[in-house]
Amino acid sequence: MSHILIVEDEAIIRTALRKLLERHRYKISEAGSVREATTKYRLTDMDLIISDLRLPGAPGTDLLKLAGDVPVLIMTSYASLRSAVDSMRMGAADYIAKPFDHDEMIATVRRVIGKAEQNRAAVAAADSKTEGRAISGMIGDSAVMRDLYARIHKVAPTDATVLVHGETGTGKELVARAIHEESKRNGKPLISVNCAAIPETLIEAELFGHEKGAFTGAQTAREGLVAAADGGTLFLDEIGELPLEAQARLLRVLQEGEVRPIGAIESRKVNVRLVAATHRNLRQLAAERRFREDLYYRINVVQLTLPPLRERGKDVLTIAENLIERFCAKINRPVLKLSPEAIQAVTTYTWPGNVRELENAIQRAVILTEDSSEIDYETLDIDLDLVPIDEADPERRPRSSLHSDPREDLSLEDYFARFVLEHQDTMSETDLAKKLGVSRKCLWERRQKLGIPRKKSKRTAEEEA
Repeated sequence: MSHILIVEDEAIIRTALRKLLERHRYKISEAGSVREATTKYRLTDMDLIISDLRLPGAPGTDLLKLAGDVPVLIMTSYASLRSAVDSMRMGAADYIAKPFDHDEMIATVRRVIGKAEQNRAAVAAADSKTEGRAISGMIGDSAVMRDLYARIHKVAPTDATVLVHGETGTGKELVARAIHEESKRNGKPLISVNCAAIPETLIEAELFGHEKGAFTGAQTAREGLVAAADGGTLFLDEIGELPLEAQARLLRVLQEGEVRPIGAIESRKVNVRLVAATHRNLRQLAAERRFREDLYYRINVVQLTLPPLRERGKDVLTIAENLIERFCAKINRPVLKLSPEAIQAVTTYTWPGNVRELENAIQRAVILTEDSSEIDYETLDIDLDLVPIDEADPERRPRSSLHSDPREDLSLEDYFARFVLEHQDTMSETDLAKKLGVSRKCLWERRQKLGIPRKKSKRTAEEEA
């Protein structure tokens, strides 16, 4: 059972959070300030510390210097989101913006504790100073990336075939380049081929070459890309798209170390190291006979998995800021910063397109941002899939439990909903958002999630006008 210390001066938040975590089988201790936390408990005995950023006496960031290797999760309101990001740079494991719901908090706690355990295991298994050092061109210091760096450093000096697996846009070619540059073949060519980008009728000729007259249009003999990589590394991206006939030829290259161009009688010896990449499940494709099983086992010697961006924690913000600097330099303008709302969007969006999608979003925002030193949420233009509520749908209306006694197990989600329900007739959307410490955009999103339709009062109509 993981032991969590909650440091929060608001009793209603602290109690609700304690009950929530206890229901999920966590052992909980509480404190109302940094001073109380350090005098009542030994911080290094905890598995996680959840602390509010603003506390009486001393800020929650003071715990970062006292907690040692124990991860600290910072809670903050929208208004102080910039400070929360700064606290991550000081060493906080992650942050979560208030108000938050149960699922969001539990998911964050599990992720932080899980990453801390992975990090301890990785440090125990290898010398992080040598094997976990960063790789040129790859950004990120999360535990999953340090583990990837260590595996690359181990496999690169060998001639083992490597299969890189990862979602689209995660940077599989960067891994192949790192493997090549750290190998004894780094003075030889690195030939990269996207198997999905070459027509099926041409892929064999492109890879293995052809003799003059081997087929219609073959007016001259041509050396294939496999032969061009002789002595170096051949990187086959999206190898799952390779036709079965080409797979058979590739298997011969790997088994016999020789390649025979289309139309040729004799084969020639080649010495290539293969690095393959895919976002597909090759084992399943092999079971469905859409990929040669013998080739799958031949290339699956060492498998490296690139984590998606959503599993890399604060790496997302580091990559975003690096991209901003790069694109600002390209167009000769001062370096921009992300607004607090944009930071919240960048760090909470799931990024299905991973680094490639993030790169496109940042480049677009840098180009479109005018007369400002900050990139705002609207310019970033991230599709958060916000769906308007059908006010006539009774299933989407607020739960009756919101009207129960506030002293009885009031959750953080209910606290937010209760405040909006009790004050929306007398306060404007701007005032509601200000009191809750969130932006109007965030308030609108929370209304959608909790099923609280916005009433068009006279004051609201005047405000919008």
